[in-house]
Amino acid sequence: MTLIHCEQLTREFKKGEAIIRPLDELDLDVPRGEFLALMGPSGSGKTTLLNLIAGIDRPTRGKLVIDGVDIAGLGRNKLAAWRSRHVGYVFQLYNLVPVLTAFENVELPLLLHKLPRSERRKRVQQALEDVGIADRSGHFPRQLSGGQEQRVAIARAIVTDPTILVADEPTGDLDKPSARAVMELLTTLNGERGKTIVMVTHDPGTTRYATRTLHLDKGRLAREHAEQMQEAPA
Repeated sequence: MTLIHCEQLTREFKKGEAIIRPLDELDLDVPRGEFLALMGPSGSGKTTLLNLIAGIDRPTRGKLVIDGVDIAGLGRNKLAAWRSRHVGYVFQLYNLVPVLTAFENVELPLLLHKLPRSERRKRVQQALEDVGIADRSGHFPRQLSGGQEQRVAIARAIVTDPTILVADEPTGDLDKPSARAVMELLTTLNGERGKTIVMVTHDPGTTRYATRTLHLDKGRLAREHAEQMQEAPA
């Protein structure tokens, strides 16, 4: 079943007299439960597509339907409400608030929802346990390694039980062991929790964890390479 449907999806910016088009009439369907990797050179439209799917940006024209909702047609407030319920975002540089503990960082998205404090604490604790870092819940970001910070960021992304996880270079700032641990965690969230994941990456090694890899070039799909997930690299 298709979860994400992009039809003639286009994003344009004006730069002086020139028109920059990061996405150019892109057609794409992402099935529910897929782990999709997006690759391509800088400026190919990967992050633009990710931000459109996440509801952070809006298309200039075209259709973007997610789980039956045309999010391109939503007003600002409705789009923000939709995003808070349906999207978890994993950033390359974690984007944790340095003056908040790991627990408090994970709790942040839940503050947008009308939940009792006890329910928020229960969900945060479960998310931290799911990513294997519950024993660091009282630590501040500066007291954590890069891999631990990314685990906290992933816990923050899943704490609302979103429909989609989007990840922008989630291993780009990590050493090899930490990167592998993060990719194995994302694979578990996809395979065992059924999370649909759309990931931007420049690292061909990480695409081996995905179920499909798409290559973008100048805002369009350059080629598609679909295959069953292979054994992760050593």
